[in-house]
Order: sequence, then C-alpha cells, then structure tokens
Amino acid sequence: MSKSIIIKKNGGPEVLKLEDVKIGSPGPKEIKITNLAIGLNYIDTYHRSGLYKLPLPTGIGLEAAARIDEIGSDVKNFNIGDKIAYASMPIGAYSKERIIPSKIAVKLPDYISPKIAATLMTKGLTTNYLICKTYKLKAGETILFHAAAGGVGQIFAQWANSIGAKVIGTVGSDEKIKIAEQNGYQYVINYNKDDFAKEVLKITNNEGVPAVFDGVGKNTFKGSIACLKPKGMLVSFGNASGPLDPVNVAKDIQAKSLFLTRPTIGHYFTNQQELQAGADEIFKNVKYGKIKIKIFKEYKLEEANQAHLDLEGRKLLGPSILIP
Repeated sequence: MSKSIIIKKNGGPEVLKLEDVKIGSPGPKEIKITNLAIGLNYIDTYHRSGLYKLPLPTGIGLEAAARIDEIGSDVKNFNIGDKIAYASMPIGAYSKERIIPSKIAVKLPDYISPKIAATLMTKGLTTNYLICKTYKLKAGETILFHAAAGGVGQIFAQWANSIGAKVIGTVGSDEKIKIAEQNGYQYVINYNKDDFAKEVLKITNNEGVPAVFDGVGKNTFKGSIACLKPKGMLVSFGNASGPLDPVNVAKDIQAKSLFLTRPTIGHYFTNQQELQAGADEIFKNVKYGKIKIKIFKEYKLEEANQAHLDLEGRKLLGPSILIP
C-alpha cells in the first residue's frame, strides 16, 4: 500500500484526505515511480474546489519530480533509477508512489535537484510558452505581468530580462514589492493601493504596452485592457481572483483591435519530444544563471490542506513544494 491525497467531494482545503492506495504494475507504455518532491500550483485549488471539474473521487496534483522504480515493456527512453519530472494529466501527483504514462515524463539532468525540478515544470513550461510561443517577447519591449511575486512571475521576469525586455509587475501587497524587484522587475505596482492602469500609462508615456500577461483574472481584466496599445495582446493564463466575466468583444476588444488568448501547456507541448525540449531549455537557463530558483516553503504531504490554505491566502511568496 502507498499513500495519496484523495478528494471525495469538492470544497475547501479540508476535503484533502491522505488515504491508503494500492499501486499495481505499469502497463506497456507506463512507468512506476516514487515521487521525491511535488509541485504546489494554483491550478490545484481549482481542481479541489470544483472550478475545474473532475470526476469524483479523484487524486489531485499535476507536477512532481520522481525516481523510476519499474518500466513497462514498450518503454525504451527511460531506465529504472532515472530521475524524471512531469507536469501533466493524469491527475494524482499528491502521492508517494504512482504509475504514469511515460510520454508525460522528462529526464532530469544531474545539475537539477528533484526539489528544484518540482517547482520548475509547471511554472517553467508556462513561462516558456508565454514568452517564446504565445507572445514572442523581444529585446527593448516593455510589457506588464500580474502577480509578479508569484512562482511564474518570478521566473518570467528573470527570463524576460535575459532577452533584454523590461517588465512592469503588479503585486497585492507592499511586502511583495521587494520580492518582485529582486527577481528583475523594473517597475512594481501594488494594485491594492494604486490604479495600475494609470501607473502603466505614466510609465509608458501614455503609449501603453504591447502585451499583458494575466494570471489573476477577474480583478485585473478591465485594467489590463486599458493598459494595452492598439493591436496589443492580453494573455489570460489564470484565474486567481476568479473566472473572467463574459467579454464584450465590441467594447473590450474591437475598440483597439486587441487580441485575447487563453493558452494552456497541453496545446504548446503536444508530445514527449516537445516536452523534453521545452524542459531542457528551462534547465539550461537555470544552469547558466539566467533563472535562479529559491524554494519558499516545504510541506509534508499530509500537510497539503495547510499548503492550500496558505496558497489561497497569498502567504506563499515564492515556489513551494510538498515532500512525500
């Protein structure tokens, strides 16, 4: 028997229950793994609460770093003992052991520890597609990123700086301003004190920005539209403050010929080769110092409910993980 967090009904952090589970043997294209560190991501709260619907009962969690204990008969690109990481369905990363499809795993280089890898897959791959694929950020551009002190936000600014771009960041408290600045934001706005749209227009001499990256959602949407230049792009990739209200295309989009997109990892990394290439790019950025990762907090697996309380309470000021 192993241990896994199971959800039998949607709700608050109290619905996360650590239970005994049976782990069988992997199928031909599967690998059996022992998780070494588990990524804590805001999307996990959406699955728990029911904002993103899953059949119940269900496990939870999409991201972890692990050791391979057993491989299926058709698996050729991994060996027993390999260190791997993953950040994809099927859900169930909040577990000690599990079986996953080999196609969702990437090999870890020796210079990336499991703890660092568990913070890098979801947040790093998200940053990768945001900067390199969704909106191809260029040197000399100034753009806006919401939730600058969060896990994606910290990686985003460092990566953007390495390209030669400047980033305006928003945060929800004065405490987070320093964190954002330390990670490379040239300007940081506390959106609970100041009108960030007005501040962005001041910073850009009323020109606005060509792109806004928004993982906050409902509370920042209108201001983000106001910040954009004509033909600018709003990249909505999260709903930390709640899902967006219905968009009035004529009023919100047509007025400045704007672009609105809602990207996800699965549409940008469609196979194992693309996934490994994207992960390798992130790992190399860490190796050469373009991205520096500092884990903010570690929780035991049985403390997952407290981790969710802290995550939703905006108490986590950087990447955090669960240790099985």
